[in-house]
Amino acid sequence: MGSKEYFSEVAENWDSMRSGFFSESLREKALSLVNVQQGRAAADIGAGTGFLTEALLEKGLEVISVDQSSEMLAVLKRRFGHYKGLDCRIGESENLPVADASIDYVFANMYLHHVEDPSKTISEMARLLKPGGKLAITDLDEHEFMLLLTEQHDRWMGFKRSRVEAWLIAAGLKNVQVTCASENCCADSSCGSGQARISIFVAYGEK
Repeated sequence: MGSKEYFSEVAENWDSMRSGFFSESLREKALSLVNVQQGRAAADIGAGTGFLTEALLEKGLEVISVDQSSEMLAVLKRRFGHYKGLDCRIGESENLPVADASIDYVFANMYLHHVEDPSKTISEMARLLKPGGKLAITDLDEHEFMLLLTEQHDRWMGFKRSRVEAWLIAAGLKNVQVTCASENCCADSSCGSGQARISIFVAYGEK
């Protein structure tokens, strides 16, 4: 099973599952770093059921929520479709359905470790940014917990922060920083084979 199939399968239960992995303070860390302004345009890449989308809409932003899973987006639209500023789009990591230089803020939460090519994905997200636009990525530090590959169908076992920093710079971003999010991702094995506890980083760059 690939990540697309996995997330389509768990879409209806994802909100309760996600709450056990990490808390709402993670999105607040990303939003405060970017310092989002009401009325601006944001893109939530790998939006899932709307963990980041919800906070962005509540702060008065116009939000394009992109995910490869129609089942995930169906849950998102059911929860937040009453917001006039929401636009949901099906899209893949290396071919995002958003115009060049059209977005003020791009966010990706716990998305990078599911894509085939993280470097290309970061470059694709940078493509969406207007001059002066900001990108924030929250994801897992490098780890050795195999259960995330076998049970949650991750593609990558987290990342070295220096590598993520290099990818952001290669994508043409400036004022790049990759720091600790002061949050851990915790996951229990569904078959009782162990527990994963992994530190989370937040990466930032400007167009």
